[in-house]
Amino acid sequence: MAHLFGAGAVYDAFVVGFRIPNLMRDLFAEGALSSAFIPTLTRYLASKTRAEARELSNLVATSIILIVGGICILGTIFSPALVFLLAGGFRAVPGKFELTVELTRIMFPFLLLVALAAQAMGVLNALNRFGVPALSSTFFNIGSVTAGLILGFWLGPSIGIEPIEGMAWGVVVGGALQLLWQVPLLVREGFGFRPRLDMSHPGLRQIFALMGPAILGGAAVQINVTVNTNFASSITNAAGQVIDGPASWLTFAFRFMQLPLGLFGVAIASATLPAISRNAETGDMNAFRHTLTRSLGLVFLLTIPSSVGLHVLGPAMIGAIYEGGRFSAWDTRQTALALSCYAIGLAGYSAIKVLTPAFYAVGDARTPMTVSLASIIINFCAAFAMVRILGMGHAGLALSTSLVAVCGFLALMIAMERRIGGIEKKALGLSVLKILVASGAMGAVCWLSTGAVEAWLGTSRFARLADLAISIPLGLLVFYTACRLMKVTELEAGLRAVAGPLARRFGVRRDTLR
Repeated sequence: MAHLFGAGAVYDAFVVGFRIPNLMRDLFAEGALSSAFIPTLTRYLASKTRAEARELSNLVATSIILIVGGICILGTIFSPALVFLLAGGFRAVPGKFELTVELTRIMFPFLLLVALAAQAMGVLNALNRFGVPALSSTFFNIGSVTAGLILGFWLGPSIGIEPIEGMAWGVVVGGALQLLWQVPLLVREGFGFRPRLDMSHPGLRQIFALMGPAILGGAAVQINVTVNTNFASSITNAAGQVIDGPASWLTFAFRFMQLPLGLFGVAIASATLPAISRNAETGDMNAFRHTLTRSLGLVFLLTIPSSVGLHVLGPAMIGAIYEGGRFSAWDTRQTALALSCYAIGLAGYSAIKVLTPAFYAVGDARTPMTVSLASIIINFCAAFAMVRILGMGHAGLALSTSLVAVCGFLALMIAMERRIGGIEKKALGLSVLKILVASGAMGAVCWLSTGAVEAWLGTSRFARLADLAISIPLGLLVFYTACRLMKVTELEAGLRAVAGPLARRFGVRRDTLR
């Protein structure tokens, strides 16, 4: 996408057009629905007959078709209002607002398809079938890219479809493949779809009841994204003219931050939850505190150097991967600037992934929800100050996102300390201090290495790849050596986490948290 469309008006329109149904997907389909449907269906499979579980599955699927299908129809009709709400600043650029509306209408059916795919994934996970649903997102990627290229660049000129419109249709095809890939296994397991409608069914009502708090808690994130997108759509240059590119730069940059966040923050949180849940269930709060402290220490060990690496090596990584075609050196610099600001909040984001389930484990769902809702105010004030008052542009939006993450982490940390009567602050603080020193040494070495390679080879793609090939191993060696010399206690657990089999996506084994 970067090579074909660059970071300008066209890709800005695609980003916002896709973001509207995607926000609803995150909030309803893969967020609240999954968290409510899977445990309910699992209980049905364990305590009731398979026929009753199948009945519940059909009721949920039918409800999705009716409710989410209705939302898609309304969303398509009122796309102009939704685009104005999310990116009203696009009206200042001729044709940009209209293109965004058109792309939004094309991609809205994706919401229904991915909601049904999430329901199918929930059924298979409840049946302890994980391989097929885990690969479903891969089929979305393959389908959306392949169909998009065919419709946009091969068939498009002959059937009157613009390239970016073809990519939008590709998103819909990818959503369909994500669903269809799971259907054969569903049928084999006896969970083929049969339309059923009974809104008074106790299982269905329980799912709706469980979805309420999840939607309320998740809404804060979606509101923050909406606010930031709106600010990004109206960023101006020195002459007061709305510029193209901020939405694209922020999207490309956030992709890079999601990599360590997913590999480390989410993986450690997934490994931590069962252990602390058992500790909370048995009332062993000493073990709970120790496990939580070790998990946070491991998060910081992996994410603080990642933040430094993203800051120092961001231009090289972005230039090596994105730059070329319509993606210019200017786009590389602006994306790298956004990445540097996003990287500041990486450790906070990852720590929140660990702390939030810890509150659930001790039966406290209100505190994370309260902190999440408070983030709306913090995000709006920070974004307004940095963009409208300080004139920091898209970098200010990335920085406000990081500020929200850091504030959220601190609030949850303080609340958790009060909730469980303190954590091992001294040990955690000492580890963080050592990790900061080691990360600083790593960053300095990488900065010198990058400067030397650039002076020697320039800024071509080959030079940037050479820079990464030299600087990353060198930085890792310096960081490891510094941690070893300072006897960072989480180092061994960190090595086991990073060196885990690729098939488990570098997942953290439970024994790393002992």
